[in-house]
Amino acid sequence: MIDANKREWLKTAAKAAALGLVAGSALVGCGKKEEAAPAPMPATQAPKPEPLKAAWVYVGPVGDAGWSFAHDLGRKAVEAHFGDKVQTTFVESVPEGADAERVIRDLAAQGNKIIFATSFGYMEPMLKVAQEFPDVKFEHATGYKTAPNMRIYDASFYQDAYMAGIIAAHMSKTDTLGFVGSFPIPEVLRNINAFALGAQTVKPDIKLKVVWVNTWFDPPKETEAAQSLINQGADVLLQNTDSTAVLQTAEKNGKYAFGWDSDMSSFGAKAHLASAVVNWGPYYIQAVQEVLDGTWQTKRTVWGVKEGLNDLIKIAEVVPEEAKKKVEEIKAGLKSGEFEVFTGPIIDNTGKEVLAAGVKADQDWKDKVNFFVKGVDGKIPTAQ
Repeated sequence: MIDANKREWLKTAAKAAALGLVAGSALVGCGKKEEAAPAPMPATQAPKPEPLKAAWVYVGPVGDAGWSFAHDLGRKAVEAHFGDKVQTTFVESVPEGADAERVIRDLAAQGNKIIFATSFGYMEPMLKVAQEFPDVKFEHATGYKTAPNMRIYDASFYQDAYMAGIIAAHMSKTDTLGFVGSFPIPEVLRNINAFALGAQTVKPDIKLKVVWVNTWFDPPKETEAAQSLINQGADVLLQNTDSTAVLQTAEKNGKYAFGWDSDMSSFGAKAHLASAVVNWGPYYIQAVQEVLDGTWQTKRTVWGVKEGLNDLIKIAEVVPEEAKKKVEEIKAGLKSGEFEVFTGPIIDNTGKEVLAAGVKADQDWKDKVNFFVKGVDGKIPTAQ
């Protein structure tokens, strides 16, 4: 038997033990609260990368037609494709020479990482600036010199000119065509010769007269040259200049002409037979993407109808179906790569064979064109 005193002692001990357990539990609970991890901080977003800065240099005003206009459409295609990843700018009406060097250097100093110089005469100025800014990518249109950070790109305008020649021969009543030339360089000479060769597939004895203006953009000079050709009997004109003056002069005289570099159909609807156009957008998008990817390399790119860069569009309703069909056949051959405009035999206008029968001209041959083909009147000026 347990006496009363002992029972009271056991009860008291049991209560004390129970209280100790409760207190211990409370302390453990309090300890957990004190050691709880602080609330997580809001996640910080990585800073948005700065856009790639890209710049273009134009030899003429952008305007609403022609060479510089076509390049600016390409620049806008870059903006539309990349959005805020790329920031573009341009400088228009930059003369070739010292002014071009100053403008290109200034664009590089402003942080542009790729610069496109869009005229042949920008080659030497760009080459000089490229040496001063090794981290900038430089692109020169229609040139032939490169550097570790400078490459060249070109279009096959002569393909458009050849197709235009086919149409011109069908439309001419005097069997005399006219060409307003800018400078006597291979690029322009190819276009003149291709225009003549295309026409000769329709009329072997057709003649082509050329007037040089020694400028890329000068509407008064272009007008004067076009009028001179018309006065010499030319009734269908093509040009290698930047404005719509040749087309408009043809319309005023009741003659025919073509748009050049861009769609010019709205500038002389009655005279307009077709427009030889160039779409720079795909090339510019590719070049900018290569800079963004870090894959840009020095090279030479020459695209044409096959790559979708060149085309002859807006052929007028007055052009005979026979001519339209022939143009489509040539265009299909150019797209497939089966047809080459400069395929021998090709004879110059002095009677010398410059490309043997059956031979297709390579790019090196095209780069060195310094002659008129048979059927083109006159001599190539040796000094500007």
